[in-house]
Amino acid sequence: MSVSPVGPMSSMAHSHYNNEELGNIMDLMWLPPVLGGCGLVVAFIVYQIVSKYPAGDNLIAEIAAEIHKGAMVFMRREYSILAIFIVVVTILLFIGFRSWQTPLAFVVGALCSGFAGYVGMFSATKANVRTTVAAKEKGAAAALSVAFYGGSVMGLTVASMGLLGLGTLYLIFGGDPTHAEAIHGFGMGASSVALFSRVGGGIYTKSADVGADLVGKVEAGIPEDDPRNPGVIADNVGDNVGDVAGMGSDIFESYCGSMIASIAIASTMTLTSVTQLAADRGDLMFLPLALASLGLICSILGIVIVKFMSAKSPEVALRFGTIGATIIFILSSFFLIAGFEIQSHVWWCVVAGAVGGIVIGLVTEYYTGGKPVQKIAKDGETGPATVMIAGLATGMESVVVPVISIAAIILISSFLLPEGAGVYGVGIGAVGMLSTVGITMAIDAYGPVADNAGGIAEMAGLGEETRKITDGLDEVGNTTAAIGKGFAIGAAGLAALAIIAAFIETVEKNNHGFTLNISDPLVLTGMFLGAIFPFFVSALTMRAVGDAAFDMIKEIRRQFKEIPGLLEGNAKPDTGRCVDIATKAALRRMVLPGVLAVAAPVLIGFILGPKALGGMLGGALICCVLLALTMANAGGAWDNAKKFVEKGNFGGKGSSVHAAAVVGDTVGDPFKDTSGPSMNILINVMAIVSLVIAPLI
Repeated sequence: MSVSPVGPMSSMAHSHYNNEELGNIMDLMWLPPVLGGCGLVVAFIVYQIVSKYPAGDNLIAEIAAEIHKGAMVFMRREYSILAIFIVVVTILLFIGFRSWQTPLAFVVGALCSGFAGYVGMFSATKANVRTTVAAKEKGAAAALSVAFYGGSVMGLTVASMGLLGLGTLYLIFGGDPTHAEAIHGFGMGASSVALFSRVGGGIYTKSADVGADLVGKVEAGIPEDDPRNPGVIADNVGDNVGDVAGMGSDIFESYCGSMIASIAIASTMTLTSVTQLAADRGDLMFLPLALASLGLICSILGIVIVKFMSAKSPEVALRFGTIGATIIFILSSFFLIAGFEIQSHVWWCVVAGAVGGIVIGLVTEYYTGGKPVQKIAKDGETGPATVMIAGLATGMESVVVPVISIAAIILISSFLLPEGAGVYGVGIGAVGMLSTVGITMAIDAYGPVADNAGGIAEMAGLGEETRKITDGLDEVGNTTAAIGKGFAIGAAGLAALAIIAAFIETVEKNNHGFTLNISDPLVLTGMFLGAIFPFFVSALTMRAVGDAAFDMIKEIRRQFKEIPGLLEGNAKPDTGRCVDIATKAALRRMVLPGVLAVAAPVLIGFILGPKALGGMLGGALICCVLLALTMANAGGAWDNAKKFVEKGNFGGKGSSVHAAAVVGDTVGDPFKDTSGPSMNILINVMAIVSLVIAPLI
């Protein structure tokens, strides 16, 4: 499918490589940005569909407006701080590279990631109240459609902005080896925004959630999302800034990182390795973008499948959409790869990545929604201590199968391809796992929309029938969110591995004879230094949630004590004060983890050299993946154990078992929504920063 070179960049490319080495630049390079633009149009159409559903009035509209306003205020203040960081790093990149290409790519990556998170959250805060009203007036099927459409805007925007931004930069720089490395800056920009968004959003949401639960449920004995609780608005705002905007940025950077790594690996492969896989190097470099473009189309088809299945149960509809999109992608990618005349073994790398993603999701679903959850709930009969022990054990055990799956993807992808090309197979495996990110992210973002819908129903007093529908959607949303977190961790680990491989290939190209030998003291030193960061960042984020929750708890207690008639329902709480506490804590505490992640590779690389930096990335990768899986799955299991008790099992709400389960859920909240997800982005930030500075060290 390769054709003649495109425009003036081809002559520049051939000044470095001959025709046999580089191959022809493909006419199809314009397709990814065009498809990205089309995806944004589809996302806008879906948003318009959501907007046409009634948004309620009076109290319902008032509650929804408070949630929307709180979320948008937080995002504006967060992005104001981020803008300063982006400007500083852009200046440093310009000084370091003495060119405009990498700084430009960095800014574009940051803008694309920020835009995707902002649009997704804006849509989610509009869809939540419409889901509530649909549940009240039209029933479960309509409520599912609205909630899923709200999440779909996030999913489609993430996939589309990745293709639009990265595809445009590839169109500009991809055919010119002199500037092709500038594309790495896009990943660095996306990862930087993702880390701040995930950490800031996680601190916000969990400080509010922990405070509202401990004082409201345990001390005051009132239901979750009770309008008398001053922390409930902040809690519902947190669902959006953490689980929609934060998660969207998280997936966005892994999605783009896997493509960037595969492009970088292909650009540094030997001519012998290239000719064993394809006719042209350009075909191998463009393949990740082509697969992601195909994945966007398959994601849109998956969204259509969910719509047609919405009359079924939410769980069935969402599962059909996810697996259906993946199957369509796997089958159609075979013909895509064959059309490029690339060796068929590369397709099996795509299959390994896509299937591995499903396996990790299903295993996560079991540990956060199956028998282990019921075991944790039962252990509440002997108090919170045994709940904690069971939850931690579940989280640790849940690591086994996902890590084996990642290892299998690495082995299969490496052994399928000729010697010297195996790391390219790993990158393509990561692309295969992430290509259908549109539907994956849509289903993940559906969860907080459904959760918010239930909260609005409770606060507005819409009755048992409406709450039953929203609770059903929320229950499925908890599972989809847990699956999404498992998928995000697996994808981040594989994407980071591909980026690290690209870093090694880039350093080898600039420093002939460079190797990473585990017996080398510099490499060993780097491994131990790298292992520090996941634990230190986890400590920072856990402590941030604890301190912010402490302030939140004191404020909620104060209001219950000092506002006459609040607990009796005769007065309104000061919800704005709680929103302000969570916002200030999140914005203040998110800076240090972000600066550490960006600065650490630079310091290690320039002080100790590339060998120590390579070792650091290896140590950080292993620890990040293991910690992320443990914390995310333990937290998800504790959360669902609490919900299992609240359904009436083991004494139900208000029992001693329920109190023990709430303690587990309280500890699990920062595990699964703050510290655990931060690990995904931490390793990707460290890896992509290392790849960007590789030519300089």
